[in-house]
Amino acid sequence: MADDDKIFAVPFSLRLSFEERAQLEQEAAGMPLGRYIRDKVLDGKAKPRRTRGKFPVKDHEALGRVLGALGASRLSSNVNQLARAVNTGSLPVTPETEDAIKQACREIAQIRRDLLAALGLPGE
Repeated sequence: MADDDKIFAVPFSLRLSFEERAQLEQEAAGMPLGRYIRDKVLDGKAKPRRTRGKFPVKDHEALGRVLGALGASRLSSNVNQLARAVNTGSLPVTPETEDAIKQACREIAQIRRDLLAALGLPGE
């Protein structure tokens, strides 16, 4: 992407009467007024602007799974306890500890996959 594409000029102000604005809004038919005016002035040759979109969540079911998993798990508390034990040097490395850490990693990986799916982003 060229540097010119990243930088936008300062906004341009246009004063309209209430009637003129109402007419433009009617002609725009739901399109954002700035985009409609830009298209009209530049005869439809304006570069389209990248927008985030009104609905960033693509899969509400996947998002629900993530939120449910976060609410039901004690994952954040468990990871915090592990971090505290590591920082104080009091974490004994036992098979149970190792299993707990591996399980926490699996749960975090699943939550990550569900979040990516909910947002419509590619996974690994």
